[in-house]
Amino acid sequence: MANFSVAQWLFLLLVFAVVSGVPMVAYLVLRRNAVQQRLARIGNPGGGEEVSTDGGKWVESVVKAARPLARLSLPDEGWEGSELKRRFVQAGLRSAGAPVIFFAVKSLAAFGLPLALWMVRVFTDNNMPTNKFLILVGFVCAFGYYLPNFILNRLIEARKLEIFENFPDALDLLTICVEAGLSLEAALNRVAREIELNSPVLAEELQLVCLEFRAGAGKERALRNLALRTGVDDIDTLVAMLIQSEKFGTSIGESLRIHSEMLRVKRQQRAEERAAKVAVKLIFPLVLCIFPSILIVVAGPAMIRIVKFLPTLVGGG
Repeated sequence: MANFSVAQWLFLLLVFAVVSGVPMVAYLVLRRNAVQQRLARIGNPGGGEEVSTDGGKWVESVVKAARPLARLSLPDEGWEGSELKRRFVQAGLRSAGAPVIFFAVKSLAAFGLPLALWMVRVFTDNNMPTNKFLILVGFVCAFGYYLPNFILNRLIEARKLEIFENFPDALDLLTICVEAGLSLEAALNRVAREIELNSPVLAEELQLVCLEFRAGAGKERALRNLALRTGVDDIDTLVAMLIQSEKFGTSIGESLRIHSEMLRVKRQQRAEERAAKVAVKLIFPLVLCIFPSILIVVAGPAMIRIVKFLPTLVGGG
């Protein structure tokens, strides 16, 4: 231990910080699951203001610190109306500081990972050729640059899946409310309150539609904004159907009932498709994990006896 150089001590401290810091950060982020958060929200409905205020201050400080780093990869002016901005909205990242943190992470990963790789090479005295090391640095830089895009796509897909899974239930409630005599705005507001415990994401989107109604936006614009924010094809189809029903004066309740039945059948078909894929997905763990164990247990003793008696049979012959 006493023979370690300063560079080796720094490398060991860096490894210790990464190994101990990543689990700590993961624990702090994931220590409360969705059920605990819902129970806390139900049991203490007024206690979320202080937490949100402290969280807002923390996020604001992070955004201020990350703003200079985000300028390295931030696109030119006018990107706010581009496809990237729509993807932020579909991922549920509506905060003004979300793009800054996103591009700061892109810059940090694109430059930090190659720097960490270079430090590992220096501290471990790696003799990798320079051309191969530069190729590896290029791959690591590209990986760090596109990793936030992959995470953003995963967030979008997870949010779309949650909305898709809970939307048929919300549509059934909406159908009941409309057929009971409520207007579309009142029905959406009622459904948003009822569906909040099951799907806060869908409830938030429906509440935004109600807020747009109250702000004076037309039904067509508010509903099309709903389809744009969610990115779910079924909601886009429902919006087109509601707009046509509003224009031609047809029954909204009947249209909602037909669309609800279609979504229910689609969700059932999706579940059947997943169940049909289970047999194919089980082939790999069976072949790689279970079959070798069974083969060792069944054929192992016989193979041991054959190995023991084979030299005597060969020698006797």
